[in-house]
Amino acid sequence: MILSFYYPPDLCAGSFRTSALVKALLEKLPDDAHVEVITTLPNRYSSFSSEAPELEQSDRLTVRRIKLPVHKSGMVDQAKAYFSYAYHVLKAVRGEEFNLVYGTSSRLMTAALSAFIARSKHVPLYLDIRDIFVDTIKDVLPAKAALLLKPCFSLVERWTVSRADHVNLVSEGFAAYFKDRYPQKGYSFFTNGIDSEFLDAGTHIHVGGKESPLTVLYAGNMGEGQGLHAIVPELAKRFSSKLSFRLLGDGGRKIQLEQRLAELGCDNVVLLPPVGRQQLIEEYLKADILFLHLNNYDAFLKVLPSKIFEYAAMGKPIWAGIAGYSAEFMKREVPNAAVFEPCNVEAAVEAFDSLDLVVTDRTDFKNSFSRVNIMRQMAGNILGYLKKKN
Repeated sequence: MILSFYYPPDLCAGSFRTSALVKALLEKLPDDAHVEVITTLPNRYSSFSSEAPELEQSDRLTVRRIKLPVHKSGMVDQAKAYFSYAYHVLKAVRGEEFNLVYGTSSRLMTAALSAFIARSKHVPLYLDIRDIFVDTIKDVLPAKAALLLKPCFSLVERWTVSRADHVNLVSEGFAAYFKDRYPQKGYSFFTNGIDSEFLDAGTHIHVGGKESPLTVLYAGNMGEGQGLHAIVPELAKRFSSKLSFRLLGDGGRKIQLEQRLAELGCDNVVLLPPVGRQQLIEEYLKADILFLHLNNYDAFLKVLPSKIFEYAAMGKPIWAGIAGYSAEFMKREVPNAAVFEPCNVEAAVEAFDSLDLVVTDRTDFKNSFSRVNIMRQMAGNILGYLKKKN
């Protein structure tokens, strides 16, 4: 059984990652094996909706999508959505038998739900950790709320991880945190990767010359974690005659971003809603520079954003406000990427000047981080572990 809060046609890293893993598992499992995915109906962005059946069933795969109450990005709304999901998951698995429970979690409570079910079914638990929730809440919640809630979530984390038979961490930047707290666990590091659509698209590339207006593209969430409202308006003002920004996505700080752009009178920034993958690729192909940014929070020093992988596959120059492990990774693995300190306008301007506005051959990176290859390795890890337990 696979628990993932997001699954196609939802648009996010967790969705694409889980879909690729399911395909890899079905390739490796015997013909009489069955995979059940319990997820949600598309809900990642309130401004993007795509139809999907609540139940998809075939001989080897069942996908159950739970309808959530209408919610936005606030903590209260997200809590309501999660409890609705948990209630329906527990209802769905009542009386069901599984050989292994796999939970993928940027949300701690999805991991905790996976642990509860695995324990109740007396089967192995394989956790895929995509974020350190306990480490993040101090940065995204008001100080008093974080002070009150962090001890509670720390207990939930300890209970959850202690019940896992194996833990995969999508970023090696997470290693110290988990190994210090849970040294007895076995860990792997199957990262996010590049989907085939982006590998194929990277052969049709154009980058403009310095004498022409350049298009800077950002695609993704527009929340507190990305901090676009803290950097893009000032950059747009500084490069008003040189750059045009196209920002695709939605999130909890989009209104603040719009307000700040209006305050500065920026007329070279276009905000667009989330788009499907094919249209996204078309946007990548038209752009001259791809922009990435994470807010200046300690928790983000450990992460490895999934966006790095699809950006790098396109061969375009990358302008990235990131720090910590992700900055080290990009400097080491991705040629023609200019990295600057998050939320630092002067550092961003200096980094921009170091970009080479040409198509970059990143064949080695694409070969190393093909999503298909990574998920096949991870599927083998899961199934090899399952054989040991049964």
